[in-house]
Amino acid sequence: MSQTILALDASTEALSLALLHQDKLYHFFEVCPQQHSQRILDEIDALLKQANCDIGDVDVIGYCQGPGSFTGVRISVSVAQGLAFATKTPVIGVSSLAMMAQQAMSERGASTVLAAIDARMGEVYLGAYEEKDGLAQLVGEQQVLEPAAVTSPFSAAVAVGTGWQTYTDLAASLSQVDVDKEITLPDSRYMLPLLASEFAKGNVGDAASAQPVYVRDTVTWKKLPGKE
Repeated sequence: MSQTILALDASTEALSLALLHQDKLYHFFEVCPQQHSQRILDEIDALLKQANCDIGDVDVIGYCQGPGSFTGVRISVSVAQGLAFATKTPVIGVSSLAMMAQQAMSERGASTVLAAIDARMGEVYLGAYEEKDGLAQLVGEQQVLEPAAVTSPFSAAVAVGTGWQTYTDLAASLSQVDVDKEITLPDSRYMLPLLASEFAKGNVGDAASAQPVYVRDTVTWKKLPGKE
């Protein structure tokens, strides 16, 4: 019996939703900065209506746990929590970087991927991924780094994410990095295979377990004179 999986992501400028129901994919993706909180519930409802599906039919809710915009990550987590509390549905968190790596593997046939998102303040969120059984698997840990500190564990890799466009000299310092200019933001469609795999293994949590992964735990603001 096929699973019904709802995936949601508001961690970047894009609002992205995907629903897999009766082996059919229903999808929403739009770059709409600062509109996520106003639109996400209506767009989820629209997606369910397209599929003639009720939220109670969903077997597992996947959410982007970060990294990304602090506000956007919190929206993803809180909406997943709210839906899961109401329906007693299990949840699974997925990295925004893993979603982009999965897209490169699914669409481009990449075997190794460097995913980098602009983290503001002169830094990038970085994750290195290798393909294993068709799925993106993290190598090492996700990091937040200055562009000059970025290194690659691979001799060659496809590079995805906004970090490569924001810091155009980033790829020049790494050997054999092929920047994909089309895969720049995470798309929840590519959360689905990762969710299906984890769900099959029983690696799920309840609503209370849904938590953000910021990577950068603290933000240092430049204080005004006299306000130190």
